Amino acid sequence: MLAGVSEIQVVNDVMATGELNPIHYPAQRAAKVVQHYLNTRYGSPYRLVGLHRVHSANAEEVADSGKKYHLELSVQEIIDNTTEKCSAEVVFPGGESESSPQVQASCEGLLNISTTTQEEALYQQYKMNPNLLSGHNLPDSYGHIDPGMKPLWHLGGVASSFVMLKESTENTLFNMAQVANVTQLETENNQLRFNYHVLLHDMVSQEIVHWKLLVTWSPAEGVKVLQMEKLPKCHHCTFPPHTN
Repeated sequence: MLAGVSEIQVVNDVMATGELNPIHYPAQRAAKVVQHYLNTRYGSPYRLVGLHRVHSANAEEVADSGKKYHLELSVQEIIDNTTEKCSAEVVFPGGESESSPQVQASCEGLLNISTTTQEEALYQQYKMNPNLLSGHNLPDSYGHIDPGMKPLWHLGGVASSFVMLKESTENTLFNMAQVANVTQLETENNQLRFNYHVLLHDMVSQEIVHWKLLVTWSPAEGVKVLQMEKLPKCHHCTFPPHTN
């Protein structure tokens, strides 16, 4: 969905501080966390944020709290194909802490992309459809996604960012690789509900991690992930195709 392994020089020096090379692993890792954070804040079936470029980055050790990264970066709103410059800080907890990275980001330009009309139309379509939707293998083995399924792919990308933000550490670099399955459930309290089975790719370990998610969405309340469950490793699964 976003920058591939070949576009990122992965380095092992997770202890790096001071000014960082923007294309190397420590800077890219922190920037991907910003991407996931922005998706959890602003994402929808018609707004999906990807990392475009890291312009500058530096890191410092912070006593009793871990390592703090200061970033100047550009993100791409993938659906509208626009880019916005952002400033961000990411703190990875130190020691044995299993808490999520802490993010502060200034990227208000994302709010200027109006998706209200498209979202309301999609919401009414899904809510009134007599047949609950389902889909699988988004994208398929050829990297293709049917146009009618793209909102569900985008929603899966946003929902996956909730998991990737939670699971990110100084030793990971996550992308969503594929929506293996998605099934629409009965609407509750005006919230559309979906079961997702997504495949996440950790580009450091090259592991494909399977997650089951219960996702809700409405234009008024945004995207929420009510449940997330990591599934057992699949040793016979094939690697999903790369897609943009």
